[in-house]
Amino acid sequence: MTPPPPVLSSNGTAAGPSSPGEGSHRPGQVDPLAGQRAPGDPPWDVYLTGTVFLDIVFTGLDTAPVRGTETWARGMGSSPGGVANMATALARLGLRTSLAAAFGDDHYGEYCWDVLAHGEGIDLTPSRTVPGWHSPVTVSMAYEGERTMVSHGHEPPPEEPAPDCPPLARAAVASLTPGVRAPWIAQAASKGTRIFADVGWDDSGAWDLAGLADLEHCEAFLPNAEEAMRYTGATCPRAAAHALTSYVPLAVVTLGAEGAYAVDRRTGESAEVPAIEVEALDPTGAGDVFVAGFVTGTLAGWPLADRLAFAGLTAALSVQEFGGSLSAPGWAEIAAWWGKVRGLSAQSPTALGRYAFLEGVLPEGVGEAVWPRRRAVPTIGFRQGA
Repeated sequence: MTPPPPVLSSNGTAAGPSSPGEGSHRPGQVDPLAGQRAPGDPPWDVYLTGTVFLDIVFTGLDTAPVRGTETWARGMGSSPGGVANMATALARLGLRTSLAAAFGDDHYGEYCWDVLAHGEGIDLTPSRTVPGWHSPVTVSMAYEGERTMVSHGHEPPPEEPAPDCPPLARAAVASLTPGVRAPWIAQAASKGTRIFADVGWDDSGAWDLAGLADLEHCEAFLPNAEEAMRYTGATCPRAAAHALTSYVPLAVVTLGAEGAYAVDRRTGESAEVPAIEVEALDPTGAGDVFVAGFVTGTLAGWPLADRLAFAGLTAALSVQEFGGSLSAPGWAEIAAWWGKVRGLSAQSPTALGRYAFLEGVLPEGVGEAVWPRRRAVPTIGFRQGA
C-alpha cells in the first residue's frame, strides 16, 4: 500500500509532536487493557527511548552480495527503524505508547516523525527535532532467512532527549548496555513503572551479568538463547533461563525456530511454546515485535504460556512483511490469522488449542473496520498532490 504524503504544517515543516492520547483509539482498534483502565491511571501504557533510524530493506536476494559484483533485489522497503520497531509494534497492539528520541531535520527525519506520530498514533511529546543533525540510516539485506545490516550515523547531539524524569507509564521497555547505567530506568521503576529489558550483543566479550547494573530494576529480561547462555555460562537455554531468575523475577529466552521458554521466579511457573512455522520474507524487527507482544499480554494479565504464544504469533506475522516497524501486525492481522488456521481441516487440535485464548481477547468484527496500515514501500513518500 502506498503511504499518504507527509502531513505538513503551514510553513512546510513536519507537524509537531502528537499530544497525549492523540491517535490512541483508532476505528476498529482493540484496547487490550480496556477492562483494567481506571481514573488516576498513568497516561501511558508503555514508555521507551532510543535512536530512530531510517531503515532501507532489500529482500528477494538469492545469496549474500558478492564483492565486485552488482546484485539486484526483487523487493525493497523503507520504514522507521531502531527504537521505532518496538514503539510501532506496541502501538499497533493498542497500547498507549510514548517515545523519547531525537529526529534529524532532514527529509528522513520528517518522514519518520510523520509515520510514528500521525500514522501510528505514538506520542512524541518527549521527542524533538535537532537542527542540522543527519538521521541515522540502516540498510538491511535479507536472504536465507537471515539479514545483514550496514548502518551509518553521526554522533547523537549532546542535548538528545535524556529522560532522567520519564513520563508516568504502566511499563517501559529498556535496552540494556553492558557497563552503562541509564538513570531513567531507576527513576521510572521508583514510580512503579514495570521495566521489561532486552540486551544486545556484548562486543567486549565479557558477558558479565554484573555489568548489566540496571537489571536490578527490571521485572522481566528477554535475551535470546545465545545471549542467555553466554551471560550465565549454562549449556542450554532453558537452564540459562532458570539461572537468570537469580537476577530478575521473570526470564524469557527466545529459542529461534524452537519458540521460547520462560520462568517466573515469583510463582515458580515455567512455560515453553513452539514457534509457528512461516516463510520469512524479512526478519528485521521480529525480536522487537516479540517483546511488544509479551509486554501486551503481561499488562493484560494473561497466563505465562498465553503471553509466550501471543508474542511468538506476532513475531511470526511480522516476518511475512517488509521492514521492521511497518511489518508489525495489528489486531486485524491477528484475527485474520486465527480465522484462517481454524478453517484448516488438517490443523492439529493440540496446536490449535494453544491459541484458543484468542477467542476471549478478539472482539467480534475486529478485522472488518480498521484504518489502513502503512507498509514499507521503496520510497520515503510522495509529494503532495502527486
